[in-house]
Amino acid sequence: MSTSTTDHNDAITGSRAVVSRDGDRRVARETKPSFKTTELIVYVLSVLGVLIASLVVDVNEDGQGFSAYQGWFLVTLLTIGYLISRGLAKSGSRDETR
Repeated sequence: MSTSTTDHNDAITGSRAVVSRDGDRRVARETKPSFKTTELIVYVLSVLGVLIASLVVDVNEDGQGFSAYQGWFLVTLLTIGYLISRGLAKSGSRDETR
């Protein structure tokens, strides 16, 4: 047994049509995949910049400089910031699938 319903477009013409529920469904993603965002590019470039700077700049006898320990600490902070920003991007999006 088939079910026939009146579509809102067909109500004007007065004809009856069979409406499929599958055609009604919209597929929406929460957010863009992370590899398509500019924040990933900025994150990767920042990490590379910090690691290169920690490699090039040496610690002097007076303790001033940029050591590998400081570089990896900054990379950790950058990673935490990136994860927080992705979490905020996902929490602010709507999932419109029915």
